[in-house]
Amino acid sequence: MRDKRPKRRTAALGSAGALVTATLISGVLAAPTASASAESRHGEDREARGVAIAADRAARTGIDWQDCPPDWGLEKPIRCGYVTVPLDYAEPYGKQIRIAVDRIGNTGTKEERQGALVYNPGGPGGSGLRFPRRVTTANPLWAKTAEAYDFVGFDPRGVGKSAPISCVDPQEFVKAPKPDPVPDSEADKRAQRKLAREYAEGCQERSGAMLPHMTTPNTARDLDVVRAALGERKLNFLGVSYGTYLGAVYGTLFPGHVRRMVVDSVVDPSREKIWYQANLDQDVAFETRWRDWQDWVAQNDATFHLGDTRAEVQAEWLELRATAKKEPIGGVVGPAELVGFFQSAPYYDSSWVPVATVFSAYVAGDTQALVDAAAPDLSDTAGNAASENGNAVYTAVECADAKWPTSWRKWDRDNTRLHRDHPFLTWSNAWLNLPCATWPAKQNTPLDVRTGKGLPPVLIVQSERDAATPYGGAVELHQRFKGSRLITEKGAGSHGVTGLVNPCVNDRVDAYLLTGKVDTRDVTCRPHALPKP
Repeated sequence: MRDKRPKRRTAALGSAGALVTATLISGVLAAPTASASAESRHGEDREARGVAIAADRAARTGIDWQDCPPDWGLEKPIRCGYVTVPLDYAEPYGKQIRIAVDRIGNTGTKEERQGALVYNPGGPGGSGLRFPRRVTTANPLWAKTAEAYDFVGFDPRGVGKSAPISCVDPQEFVKAPKPDPVPDSEADKRAQRKLAREYAEGCQERSGAMLPHMTTPNTARDLDVVRAALGERKLNFLGVSYGTYLGAVYGTLFPGHVRRMVVDSVVDPSREKIWYQANLDQDVAFETRWRDWQDWVAQNDATFHLGDTRAEVQAEWLELRATAKKEPIGGVVGPAELVGFFQSAPYYDSSWVPVATVFSAYVAGDTQALVDAAAPDLSDTAGNAASENGNAVYTAVECADAKWPTSWRKWDRDNTRLHRDHPFLTWSNAWLNLPCATWPAKQNTPLDVRTGKGLPPVLIVQSERDAATPYGGAVELHQRFKGSRLITEKGAGSHGVTGLVNPCVNDRVDAYLLTGKVDTRDVTCRPHALPKP
């Protein structure tokens, strides 16, 4: 799920923000009629034929690899190209769009090469094009895997260089300060509902032709066409956050096309969770990890001087929030911008020190550090465009993947109840997702993720206290993908475990990708080292 912070962009996983990260409540939908089921199966059959046609075409065409355009920020020897896919797989000879891909060859010998490893970082709305830079920057965690695999990244449909969509002018999107996400009155709620409705209308006005086709199953179909264009008989895939749901859907639609699959920080794939309930679950998990961070700050009071108990750190946070609500700091940092910046701490352990350092500096009298960290940079037009695009894709995919509640009473009741004990993210998350309540394009029933014929063992990696993708999602996918193995990083909570130094995890990921072998049973690893101030 996408990082949800509407944060300042200096360069995006989305509005960056929403790590991170909503839909069907169990039992809301009536059972489909026999005729509706038959119609659905007919549509699936047409789409399956469309994928086969597009994949065959891509296999024959291949990819015309070229030096990457200078403004893509991808150094040699990374190469770039495009794969053409149908906008609508039910109409494979209809309108086509281009999927941007990049690649760096394996660093080992020709005999050591095992094919391409394709990556998705999450979102929905994240770009995977920087994945090959793990080789050019000599990332030590991936050195062994790079000997055996070409590293391949891509921009999913709607993202970045792949027929990008938009819902609002990017400079307007990042403008601050935004309204406090926590409503004080019914008038505040009405104003937020109006903004959400206008956002949905903006998506239709600016990107309406794409919206019905911005689904995870269609991105999974694109992935299969990319596989074919790469000349790969089977797919090797690494997915993080929302990329785990993309992997789960791909594994369900194309089980016989999977060779190796690692999914890290797992979205709960059950139909009852995608996507409304998944976002409510996220609010609870964020509160837990927010408290973990506050405990760590308190333990390091000698460095940060924010209080030596969680309660004292929370009091400082509430005072900061109240100050920004009364008068935005630097004229631009209000409560919404604070949540956008501070949200990175529960997301990623790598943000613990930077966020605490800025917080500490503010309390000591340095307001500029906070403004620099949390306010938008209106001069960064490219970064702002990427941020707006990421948010547009996040919204479009989650709104299209599933049928969302249309009753404001339900949204209000659920989020009011959750906010009482989980106030850090709840209302911010609600407003982010509320455009789905008035979405102008078709909303679908989520795919029933399950094991199919030919699916090999899938390696699942998850931290126990992950805020963005709560632990239950990994357990759910583990149960649905028979033969899968689950590695749990116990007591840890950072999002994106495979990118952290923990030999218990790293060695098993390497072994799986290099040999296909998994442990005979699930594994529990000790947590990686916490940051040091």
